[in-house]
Amino acid sequence: MTPDEFQLIINKIVPHTNYIYLHVLGEPLLHPQLDDILSIAEKANLKINITTNGSLLEKKKEILLNHSIRQYNISLHDAEENLKPSEWGNYIDSVLNFTALATPKSYVSLRLWNSTNADSLPFDEQCLSAIAKKYIIADKDFMLNKKNGVKLNEHIFLQSAPRFEWPNEDNETSTKPKTCYALKDHIAILSDGSVVPCCLDADANLLLGNIFEEELSSIIETEKAQKIKKGFAEHKTVEPFCNSCGFNIDKNE
Repeated sequence: MTPDEFQLIINKIVPHTNYIYLHVLGEPLLHPQLDDILSIAEKANLKINITTNGSLLEKKKEILLNHSIRQYNISLHDAEENLKPSEWGNYIDSVLNFTALATPKSYVSLRLWNSTNADSLPFDEQCLSAIAKKYIIADKDFMLNKKNGVKLNEHIFLQSAPRFEWPNEDNETSTKPKTCYALKDHIAILSDGSVVPCCLDADANLLLGNIFEEELSSIIETEKAQKIKKGFAEHKTVEPFCNSCGFNIDKNE
């Protein structure tokens, strides 16, 4: 997405929201014009939230710290899947060092969303040990026993949650009652302008419209969008695609 395209989107969403989240199954810090993107969102007085795997925080810290970021959500569990065990220590130290620099003016949520995966225990143990040492926490195990996360220090939180399956046609489907944040309090806009109900639909399986061609107010009032929203309000899925998704507010909260 170019800065000009991003500006067009911002112009269309500001009547609807005060918040913007930069993610959707992608690493926002990879954007070659990240500085411009953040400046555009700032000028629109939007509260900027970034979801990142944390691998580029050190490299991009000068840009990031020069902007007003409301919150960083750092998916620590991504490193366990994509880095060698010998690299875990440097990664964790890098994240915690950045966190210390960012928290005077930003919130940081450290995420360990893999609590149902037994193979993740060594990585989690290393993370928790480093965090406990950094924030002088005597009992590191208590950090995983809090349903809604724990406060580590001013503006710094740790969240643990079960691993969930991203929606995929190859997944086992379920028709059990479920509800979701989709269209209730968020939508997602992909890099080509596609508007979808939620941030897990990175391939636009539930395409609602295109913000480069339509107004957002029209897109979210379409019959398809309203049916999906009404269904989740009644704990029902109306789209088969949603039956392949492992996220469920009832289960995850």
